[in-house]
Amino acid sequence: MYSNIKTCVLHGLNGNIIDVETDLSRGLPVFNIVGLPDTSIKESKERVRTAIKNSGYEFPLSRITINLAPANLKKEGSQMDLAIAIGILKSSNLIQDDNLKDIVFIGELSLEGKINPVEGALPMVISMREAGISKCVIPYFNREECSVIEDMEIIPVKSLNEVVDYLNGEFHIDSYISESRYSHSKEMDFSVDFSDIKGQESLKRALEVAAAGSHNILIIGPPGAGKTMAARRLPTIMPKLTFEEAIEVTKIYSIAGLLPSNSLIEERPFRSPHHTASSVSLIGGGRIPKPGEVSLAHNGVLFMDELPEFPKSVLEVLRQPLEDGMVTIARANGTITYPAKFMLVASMNPCPCGYYGDPLHQCTCTQANIDRYLGKISNPLLDRIDIHIEVQPVKYSDLTDKEKVEDSSTIRERVNKAREIQIERYKNKNIFGNSHISNRDIKKFCKLTKDAEDILNLSFNKYKFSARTYSKLLKVSRTIADLDGEELIQDKHILEAIRYRTLDKKYWG
Repeated sequence: MYSNIKTCVLHGLNGNIIDVETDLSRGLPVFNIVGLPDTSIKESKERVRTAIKNSGYEFPLSRITINLAPANLKKEGSQMDLAIAIGILKSSNLIQDDNLKDIVFIGELSLEGKINPVEGALPMVISMREAGISKCVIPYFNREECSVIEDMEIIPVKSLNEVVDYLNGEFHIDSYISESRYSHSKEMDFSVDFSDIKGQESLKRALEVAAAGSHNILIIGPPGAGKTMAARRLPTIMPKLTFEEAIEVTKIYSIAGLLPSNSLIEERPFRSPHHTASSVSLIGGGRIPKPGEVSLAHNGVLFMDELPEFPKSVLEVLRQPLEDGMVTIARANGTITYPAKFMLVASMNPCPCGYYGDPLHQCTCTQANIDRYLGKISNPLLDRIDIHIEVQPVKYSDLTDKEKVEDSSTIRERVNKAREIQIERYKNKNIFGNSHISNRDIKKFCKLTKDAEDILNLSFNKYKFSARTYSKLLKVSRTIADLDGEELIQDKHILEAIRYRTLDKKYWG
């Protein structure tokens, strides 16, 4: 007897339909799986055999051949267990439903016949919808994350018995609809706030500009000036994820197995790797390439505290994802591309002891030590950071000032207005922030007044900016103009943007 059951396999963030062809024929009892399966799929023979028996069904004493088509595509993952078991039961006439060609089965089987959750369920369901599939049978535990796709019929199941009874019409399962659908108007609850920061008004302004346009930012200053404190409060002023952005982030976390509650992620990611992190953990990798920190920070923030403490080789791998917004991982098993449009927030001391240029402390570093310390940050990496801001120690008068400080919700309101302008401006280009404008579109969207053009011309020659820095200046000034609600970039906007790009001349020459 022959049957054909559909399942899915992931390649990066994209899923491919796999036809699980099952044939039962006469001969010595043997169980073969062909079609380039990996070890986890080969091991599914024992899981499927035992799960069928422990679910109360008779395992056929026949020559069983399973073909995973297309046969030239490498398959990996335990999510094929359920489809293989259904294929065998269908070929054994234990399942009467003949209309299975439009259903995709995803799930890992336990030995007792329970269906375990799988990683990457949401990307699989999204890919199946794009392929024209309208119904997916998935593990019960994955129901929340998969139910965000509104035009897909999601059938959550707990055991193999449930699936068989459902297909035979003996047990009814309603399509799952989550009660916690995505809501853009839902307010996020944070335990920290910008009102906690005393003084440092220039730093707050720089972070507001960075959040409004998703610009990379480097904060330089002595220990205790509030660099880390301010950076960790950045998510409180960032705009809420759009539904499309939330789907992208959830897909990545689903593949990485890091979904906190198996539901749609609605907060922008904030990743803060330790300075001992390797380049593989930052970029991603492994035998089966998994997303790294740059991809886990997609549509969010990658915070790198004490930037020069990271090995230089680790910092240099950031250059390509910062430029392209994606990272490609090549391994023997294949090449996978993950999105990596993150906002880099980096902080550092100006020297090893931290007090170079501090008016309150004496620096004990030699010039050679300072040069060696700053030399860990290469000019090509600096060139990819839009905003450079220097902070000074907080004054006692600022710490004891009783005057009310602007809170995160007030700043976030201005940031949201600027982002709404950008989303409307780029609505047909899949761009959500000014930092992602392509060089081809800069002239179209970053129009300057005559005075602003003259200032930019003078500064370009004076500071010897690179072509990349020129583009960054236009993008940052575009964001500042959006915060002011201005259509044209004026001289005050370009002057503020230039002020954010002269600090590297002070420290790196």
